[in-house]
Amino acid sequence: MEKPKFKRIVLKLSGEALAGEQGYGIDPTVIQSIAEQIKEIVSLDVEVAIIVGGGNIWRGMAGSAKGMDRATADYMGMLATVMNSLALQDSLENIDVPTRVQTSIEMRQVAEPYIRRRAIRHLEKSRVVIFAGGTGNPYFSTDTTAALRAAEIEAEVILMAKNKVDGVYSADPSIDETAKKYDTLTYLDVLKEGLAVMDSTASSLCMDNDIPLIVFSIMEEGNIKRVVLGENIGTIVRGNE
Repeated sequence: MEKPKFKRIVLKLSGEALAGEQGYGIDPTVIQSIAEQIKEIVSLDVEVAIIVGGGNIWRGMAGSAKGMDRATADYMGMLATVMNSLALQDSLENIDVPTRVQTSIEMRQVAEPYIRRRAIRHLEKSRVVIFAGGTGNPYFSTDTTAALRAAEIEAEVILMAKNKVDGVYSADPSIDETAKKYDTLTYLDVLKEGLAVMDSTASSLCMDNDIPLIVFSIMEEGNIKRVVLGENIGTIVRGNE
């Protein structure tokens, strides 16, 4: 049996990754592919927690920019993450992966409320736990949710799966052909250079709690497993070295 490098991980998926080529909503083929990749690492006895963004349905920042109250726009974004989480749960359970969704905003008819000890117990029982609803507070991104939950459940690493890039670049590679890809970075580098990895709150939280981050592309089948097994793909961001 292949030996994973990590025992407990947080997998951060962007909402856009679930939309596939259509760019909006949920593409069933894409979400099924992601579910199959998650099943691969669960079969390696890796404990998996997932945070899904909501940008394929609604972006709070976009709503705020058009004049909507920022808190209201952010709460709508949190509800979008719940929709994505339920869709991913359904795909996982269709392939016999036991899954629980926990929400920061209580909605007991569809998911459990977030309780740290219960989440850890689910992970210990080899259930995938999907954290929905962000932190439950406006003004905080799902990147910050990933950093916060990783610290709370004592995850060894955050795996940030991207659908447009295969790592961290000095500029947007789709615009600037001279953009340089980094193999390794520190969180201080990310903050100083303003690199678009995760927002500054999330980066600071990871740095303060010494949680490494691996940024990689999810568009290539099997990449989640490769990262978990320790292959050097994407970009590794660590605490100050």
